[in-house]
Amino acid sequence: MSTIATNFPSGLRPDEHSAAAQNSALTSKLSHKKVLDILNNKCSNSLQHLRQAHAIILKTGHFEDHYVSGTLVKCYADTHFNDFSLAIKVFRQIPSPNVFVWNILLKGCLENNEPQMAISSYKNMLVFNSRPNKFTYPTLLKACAMTGSVEEGIQFHAHVVKHGLSGDVHIKSAGIQMYSSFGLVKEARKILDIEDSQSDIICWNAMIDGYLKCRQVEAACEVFESMLEKNIGSWNAMINGLAKCGMIDSARKLFDEMSERDEISWSAIIDGYIKEGCFKEALEVFNEMQSQNIRPRKYILSSVLTACANLGALDQGRWIHSFVERNSIQMEPVLGTALVDMYAKCGQLDMAWEVFENILAKEVSTWNAMIGGLAIHGQADEAIKLFTKMNREKKLKPNGITFVGILNAYAHAGMVDGGLALFHSMKEAYGIEPEIEHYGCIVDLLGRAGLLEEAEKFMDSMPMKPNAAIWGALLNACRIHKNVELGEKVGWILLDMEPQNSGRYALLSNIYANAGRWEDVTRVRKLMKERGIKTVPGSTMMDLGGTVHEFKMGDNGSHSEWEEIYLMLGNMMEKLHMEGYSPETSLVLFDVGEEEKEVALSLHSEKIAIAFGLLRTKPGTTLRVVKNLRVCEDCHSAFKLISQVYRREIIMRDRVRYHHFKNGVCSCKDFW
Repeated sequence: MSTIATNFPSGLRPDEHSAAAQNSALTSKLSHKKVLDILNNKCSNSLQHLRQAHAIILKTGHFEDHYVSGTLVKCYADTHFNDFSLAIKVFRQIPSPNVFVWNILLKGCLENNEPQMAISSYKNMLVFNSRPNKFTYPTLLKACAMTGSVEEGIQFHAHVVKHGLSGDVHIKSAGIQMYSSFGLVKEARKILDIEDSQSDIICWNAMIDGYLKCRQVEAACEVFESMLEKNIGSWNAMINGLAKCGMIDSARKLFDEMSERDEISWSAIIDGYIKEGCFKEALEVFNEMQSQNIRPRKYILSSVLTACANLGALDQGRWIHSFVERNSIQMEPVLGTALVDMYAKCGQLDMAWEVFENILAKEVSTWNAMIGGLAIHGQADEAIKLFTKMNREKKLKPNGITFVGILNAYAHAGMVDGGLALFHSMKEAYGIEPEIEHYGCIVDLLGRAGLLEEAEKFMDSMPMKPNAAIWGALLNACRIHKNVELGEKVGWILLDMEPQNSGRYALLSNIYANAGRWEDVTRVRKLMKERGIKTVPGSTMMDLGGTVHEFKMGDNGSHSEWEEIYLMLGNMMEKLHMEGYSPETSLVLFDVGEEEKEVALSLHSEKIAIAFGLLRTKPGTTLRVVKNLRVCEDCHSAFKLISQVYRREIIMRDRVRYHHFKNGVCSCKDFW
């Protein structure tokens, strides 16, 4: 880094501040202490104030003082101003910066996501004879961890030893974290066990975290148990690490044993449950947190909104939105995006739109959430319009996820030509090389439209080998269009590729059953039994009054109101029959009588959930359900009729998309 003088940043010349120039007699009397007070207390949120203070500092000669000029650099480096280049320009004006100034620059690099700049600045620091101190190395070691710079990290550690700073606990902690991030836990442990120095509790916690990041659970537990003194951070490191290793039950056991918890404790266990797909448990923990009057912060709210989105827990999601507004919490992109995603996945597109429009600083992920939400709701035209609007944003460029969302919109709407045109424009017009997910979208697009031969040819032309998801898209297309020959071929390919995926067996069995090939159905079921494969039971959730109710296929007695629910279910099915409902008995994968098949169909989890909704809500109330699997044709037909007979709007989210049933019609136009 050069210290050659450069031009002042725009607006920083002291002669441009006429008020300061006219009052030179007053400003010259400003003390060193007063100048620092102005910088630390008056300039943190206002770039205009900071520039004025900068002009005064230059005018009064305080800039020559390294403590003042260093503090000035620190103020410009504040991420609130989002322009680290200003801090760099000011730094370059400082004659012979000392270690205090260099340390501020290094820290600013890290805070502004420029870790590589921090590493390269160290060489310049030495060239200009500024001797590093104990405050220099923690920042540099963290920078190496962030960038994966193993060689430089080892060199910095050597300099730590050379300068006699090995015993500093802050350096030790940063060194342990750095070596652990490289996967070098033996080297990290050597730092912890340095004989001539004490390791404080932060170092021990860093070692626990390091072991768990490297999935060395036994070693982490051994360190934890051997600690004579533990703090909340020790417990949090264990809980967070175990959860990330997929050991959520062990994490919860430790969580329950804690005598004192902080927000990080709650966040770690909630995030752990979400990572494992245990969304109900995540909401239960959040509700327990609320009962203890612990005020959640933004990052916990974002996590809980993810759980709400996956459960369809609209009431809980609305409460969080209301909490954000009541407490004037700033709608930052991460929180705003989580709200958009939650509302979209809970079937409230109008609210998703409202939140989206009110987010001032939208990130690519925010646009992706809204585009993806429109896509799964079948609103392809709106998704395409939003994509076009996004392209007009100067500071934003669509990424691969954007194209997955928009291509899905084309697929669900059956807009083949538009989808193909967009796919072929990805590289040339947007500079994005299509990945396997994008090829999968095109196979789905062609397959859903009944262009099975074209889908096969497209797969043959792919630059990579089709994965199971792409073959699965083709298999589903065979199911939709009843192409037994191709479905059989694709189905057996998938059973070889994913022998443990129960859904593949179910789909192939379904294709055979539809064709009346019961011997083949039996053959598939026998293979499942031989391989020890168990089917995923169908389950449907409904959120009423903030409580998530879950129903499973054939459920009998698990719900406190099951007698009333089954009475309503019987009445509902009888009413549907009177209105012309004809069960799709070919969907039952057993060679049994028609009456038994009809009973089996009536006990599908989504029908039980709807019966519960009719029982517990007022006439005219919209019913919202979330199904863990793809909705079957029989339930889809039944829901259309229920929406007409009971005059209810039903919003269902299955594993693939959303279905809005109203007045006997579904928004998917029977295309899913």
